[in-house]
Amino acid sequence: MTILTLLVKASNSGQLKQIGDLLKSEFENLDLEVKVLGNPVNKWVQVSLSGEDEVIATSYINKKLGTCPISIKNVNKFSVLKGYISKVDTAKQELKVDVGVFEPKITQATIPLAYLQAQLADGRKVALKKISEIYGFNENLPLSIKVIRINGEEDEVLQAELSMEQIEKIRLWQQSLLDRLIILGSSLGEIETVLERTRLNRDVIGTEALGMFEHALTCKLGTDATGLIPKIGRYMRNAAFIVFNPKKIIGFLGEQALNL
Repeated sequence: MTILTLLVKASNSGQLKQIGDLLKSEFENLDLEVKVLGNPVNKWVQVSLSGEDEVIATSYINKKLGTCPISIKNVNKFSVLKGYISKVDTAKQELKVDVGVFEPKITQATIPLAYLQAQLADGRKVALKKISEIYGFNENLPLSIKVIRINGEEDEVLQAELSMEQIEKIRLWQQSLLDRLIILGSSLGEIETVLERTRLNRDVIGTEALGMFEHALTCKLGTDATGLIPKIGRYMRNAAFIVFNPKKIIGFLGEQALNL
């Protein structure tokens, strides 16, 4: 038997069932039994695989969904990891990111404000609250990070910065000049059903998966992502919404330049 901790978080039994149904559908032609064991640590989903095709299924999961490092021993300096923002810590001036490290104890990565200022504000002294507001950094948002420092002694510390992949995504979104509505806590199928029901699929030109239950909707030119929230939100009461507004970012960067 193989037990894997997927790079997926689930908030309720319905989402766990969706994951189980997806895996069983993908592996229906294999000699394999798949069980979803639950999400015992910080909502990370665990599954068990048993059968002659365990290796094939494990390889597929690692490639398509990803798995958590689990132990800090599996994390190296300069590793690129995917995780979820767990806290915008304005007291300590850092982002905390849960990357699925919980052995020998739960250890989250931290991105100091200075790194965010260097990567997103041209090194200018901008408050964490302002950067998070402009770039849409909220709890449970998927994020790709690069580990800069590891301290594995008594107080395990993973210090990180945004990965190049994450920076490029932000720049691409910014350069498009199109609003994006990020929906946290819903599957693609649920989102498509609501868009069709509200007839907002005419205002959305693309859907990008950030995670299994996290998606970014690209709005057509002239559509305000903020305006979509009350229309969609009435049908998705358990979801969280984040607006990514490229014009706001451009204005922010220009404003900072004027303040030099």
